[in-house]
Amino acid sequence: MEYTQITVTDDGEVRVITLNRPEKLNAWTPRMLAELAHAVRAGNGDPSVGAFVVTGAGRGFCAGADISEVFAARIDAADDAGAGVGEATAGDDSAADDWVDLVRNSKPLVAAINGASIGVGLTMVLAMDRLVAHSEAKISCRFVKMGVTPELASSHMLVQRCGWGAATDLALSGRIVTGAEAVEMGLVDEVTDGDVLEAALARARSYAENPPTMVRLTKQLLTANGSDTDLRAVQRRELDALSVARSSDDHREAVAAFLEKRPPKFR
Repeated sequence: MEYTQITVTDDGEVRVITLNRPEKLNAWTPRMLAELAHAVRAGNGDPSVGAFVVTGAGRGFCAGADISEVFAARIDAADDAGAGVGEATAGDDSAADDWVDLVRNSKPLVAAINGASIGVGLTMVLAMDRLVAHSEAKISCRFVKMGVTPELASSHMLVQRCGWGAATDLALSGRIVTGAEAVEMGLVDEVTDGDVLEAALARARSYAENPPTMVRLTKQLLTANGSDTDLRAVQRRELDALSVARSSDDHREAVAAFLEKRPPKFR
């Protein structure tokens, strides 16, 4: 797939995906989602990639949906560009696969929120493993202001991340908060006044250095068990994952490296 709205580079074991429409503050389009999904699937299939960082080119991270390509197109019934964010497609290499499911079943994903992260610019990253934001980044779940409702499982993820009260306030007001405010309420995980990309890369490297099998299994457990109140079901999933882990080459290498007092080699 030819990338026209993102760029992809590698920094060691971390693959950096950059939203690349800086003249529009990286406003979201169905094509952008299709390219993102393609890049993540490609990285998941590449054994040299241990984790991803997703960031934005220029001053913004993603200033929401491109109004002319998404909302106006839908109203005018122009073409498929007006499809819903969660179901958007763009050709054969499209994001037809569910984005949230892809994120939760992917190698670790870290968002480097370097600027405005509005609407889908926020909800597209809520399911990722770590959200790192600049202290002055402008962040908003702004759907109510545009006369639409939240998507990409954000009505669940907002509550999971920052609790009922803060999630309700953000969703019903559509207000903008800074990165510094967002970290206080748990909306993002980490904030910096410096280089957001470098901070996100450091986090991603700390994930990429671990056994790939265990990283993926652990993500799957967190996804399935995070809101399950049936503790027997939770433990059954853990035991099933542990059985797979114990028989893996990653486990054998981790134990051997520990006993031999050397760095492990997982790739």
